[in-house]
Amino acid sequence: MKLSVSRAFTRIFHERVRLLSWCERNDVDYIIGLPKNNVLQQMVLPLIEQAKNGFDSTSEKQRFFDEVQYGAKTWGTKRRVIVKAEHNSKGPNTRYVLTNLFGDPQELYDDIYCQRGEMENRIKEQQLDLFVDRTSCHKWWSNQFRLILSSLAYVLLSTIRRLGLVNTELSNACCGTMRLKLLKIGAVILRNTRRIRFLLSSAYPFKRLF
Repeated sequence: MKLSVSRAFTRIFHERVRLLSWCERNDVDYIIGLPKNNVLQQMVLPLIEQAKNGFDSTSEKQRFFDEVQYGAKTWGTKRRVIVKAEHNSKGPNTRYVLTNLFGDPQELYDDIYCQRGEMENRIKEQQLDLFVDRTSCHKWWSNQFRLILSSLAYVLLSTIRRLGLVNTELSNACCGTMRLKLLKIGAVILRNTRRIRFLLSSAYPFKRLF
């Protein structure tokens, strides 16, 4: 069992290295968390001690940011690592972030890296509201096509929210609310040889917005 876990982590690590190299070859920006290790700890030890000393003297949370050029043995090159040295009542909270973005370390950490939680909210929104996890077909390509349709639906609804619903009561609505209030509404369809008519209820509460 230990051997299997070790092989799994080794495979994941090598895949990450391949991903970083691909991003750099194709001018793709990245910012990802990096596990701490003894080498990194020694490189930023003065910053960690500065945060600890500041907390010991003020009893207030201390946060300091810096960057180092770090290269793991398997990388073959050095890359930019942003360091957040924090110390609070629970002790040290040091974080390392690997990135090829330019800019101030604290701004990159606070304004970009910490927004990954918001990204997870958007993934959750697509799962719950647009059925991205309905992949019950027996063939892989069929499930992939379902995923593509769900993704296209999300892009469409998010664009409507960003451009069409600005300064309205639904400007911050989730996709499920938009479906329920703007798309999933009753109508009568009348068709003849000349035209097709959609008759919507005059009591529809979002008639003006629609």
